[in-house]
Amino acid sequence: METFGRMARWSVAILGTLGIVALGLTTVAKVRAMQADEISPGKNGPSVNLVSAPLPSIPRGQPGNVDLRFHIASGYHVNSNKPSEEFMIPTALHMDATTDIVIGRIYYPDGQNVAFDFAPDQKLSVYSGTFTVGVTVRPLHTVPPGKYAMRGLLKYQACDNRACYPPKQLPVEFEVRVVKAPAAHGRRPAQSPHAHT
Repeated sequence: METFGRMARWSVAILGTLGIVALGLTTVAKVRAMQADEISPGKNGPSVNLVSAPLPSIPRGQPGNVDLRFHIASGYHVNSNKPSEEFMIPTALHMDATTDIVIGRIYYPDGQNVAFDFAPDQKLSVYSGTFTVGVTVRPLHTVPPGKYAMRGLLKYQACDNRACYPPKQLPVEFEVRVVKAPAAHGRRPAQSPHAHT
């Protein structure tokens, strides 16, 4: 009976040790998975972010340009503003209308023509890495000098080398500093050709 009791105690000890080892291995696996998620590109899915938006000073009543630089998550691309196919969703910036500042033309860069695994025989017009969208704005003559917030949405559809993802919208916000227009210089009257100095 004593031998049986010892064997039982050993069995319990061995099972306990195996349980601790299994729990440890499971924990390590979870930690490694979390670390992989932290360093893997696009861990939250494909995304586009506004990297920089300068604060331009624009005189009242005159047009000025604002360059918005966007960054696409590594491993992904988005359709350009002029996709290769009509059914593809273009990248487009839609600005909210304001009462003090007129939104003018929006400029997009040319896309890169690239072939992917899901369409190896066709080159698609896309943006990858970073791209810049230009916005023309014109403050009205009556706008008081100061900073004004501009808002809009960047609509895009991101893809990787194998497939495309549902379309997304990125809120875009930047500021414009409106300043007084430079004083107009009076024109000097034309001098008579007969005048002598």
